[in-house]
Amino acid sequence: MNLPREGRLAGGIHLFPVHVYYEDTDAGGVVYYANYLRFAERARSEAIRALGASHGRLRDEAGVVLAVHKLAAEYLAPARLDDDLVVETRVLGASGASIELEQAITRAATRLFVMTCTVVCVARSGRPTRLPPPLVAAVAQFNPQTSQTPKVIKANGR
Repeated sequence: MNLPREGRLAGGIHLFPVHVYYEDTDAGGVVYYANYLRFAERARSEAIRALGASHGRLRDEAGVVLAVHKLAAEYLAPARLDDDLVVETRVLGASGASIELEQAITRAATRLFVMTCTVVCVARSGRPTRLPPPLVAAVAQFNPQTSQTPKVIKANGR
């Protein structure tokens, strides 16, 4: 799959390319387990940047940052030196101060890694705060019919 460096949104899923370098692997040429989390973090950053809500913009204009609140990961098969991978990012839902995502790392048609992750919007005070409008707009760009994304829930629960 030929993807631009920053990835692209296709069918409600952000696709981000990753090439496995020597520095990503252990002595046996297998990707070190923590690097899957790094690949996923990079893909999340590029997904929101592509949708107009970069981390820098959120920090500078809205006074918020995103922090991982929880995640669950499953390692299915190893990635190896020189593999070309794709990180698929789907929004599962968003409400109040959080966004729930699913990210999968694939090689061709093979899923190697999958995780669910909840990120929380945090104010300068260090406390959770509501998602700012640029981030709500970015999340809304994920197509619910194709990515199974529930609607963003507003403060009044509607």
